Amino acid sequence: MNKDTQTMMLVPQGSLEGYIRAANEYPMLTAEEEKELAERLYYKEDLEAAKKLILSHLRFVIHVARGYSGYGLPQADLIQEGNVGLMKAVKRFNPEVGVRLVSFAVHWIKAEIHEYVLRNWRIVKVATTKAQRKLFFNLRKTKQRLGWFNDNEVSLVADELGVSREDVMEMENRMAGADLGFDLPVEDNEDTFAPSLYLEDKNSNFAAELENENFEAQAADQLSNALQGLDERSQDIIKARWLDENKATLHELAAKYNISAERVRQLESNALKKLRSAVSF
Repeated sequence: MNKDTQTMMLVPQGSLEGYIRAANEYPMLTAEEEKELAERLYYKEDLEAAKKLILSHLRFVIHVARGYSGYGLPQADLIQEGNVGLMKAVKRFNPEVGVRLVSFAVHWIKAEIHEYVLRNWRIVKVATTKAQRKLFFNLRKTKQRLGWFNDNEVSLVADELGVSREDVMEMENRMAGADLGFDLPVEDNEDTFAPSLYLEDKNSNFAAELENENFEAQAADQLSNALQGLDERSQDIIKARWLDENKATLHELAAKYNISAERVRQLESNALKKLRSAVSF
């Protein structure tokens, strides 16, 4: 991928919400558009096609990365690692296989995020808050002897480092612990959670779920915009006849607007035609 594309995919630490908004603004591709771009990249090494494929799937990376928030790692870093997986997937995607890119890319995205999580699990386990990180780097050099802190030492360290006694004792316990095994059985310690317990269920299909969610959201937006294009009376008729929980009859609307029921039916029919032409499903 070219440097411009890589730069656009960098996740800024200070403005994650802005990045997410920008990622969601890139239009989703239809199956035909995706196949045409994938063929341009696969057969002609068209980098502009690769750029469009990547940018249109950034929202999917965000969706997958949110599933790993339980690790306590920065969301921006999880998304960044997922973006690396997306780039690898786009580079290797074969349009002749007959699957959508999102279904192919999910495995590459998760693989990069998994590797990042496992690399950082021990650090996250030891120090997750600002006070704990301060203790992590200062606790041992503050300690004057081997063995556990006594009560007086706990108070002295807490005062010197400006943290609570509870934080000192918790960090002492954490630093005395050993690394966790990836598949540590739950019954060994009910308060200990191994990394494997946070991994997502392989039986779930995030790709299909996201495609359905995005399709429904896109359809709802199109319908809302199309409704805004109708006159006020037509809007009310469509809502009363199709969208409200207690749907109105033709005669009820005829009485409301002092017109015939047949006229209400005509207005409803004309409004539906306009909506169908404005909404492309």
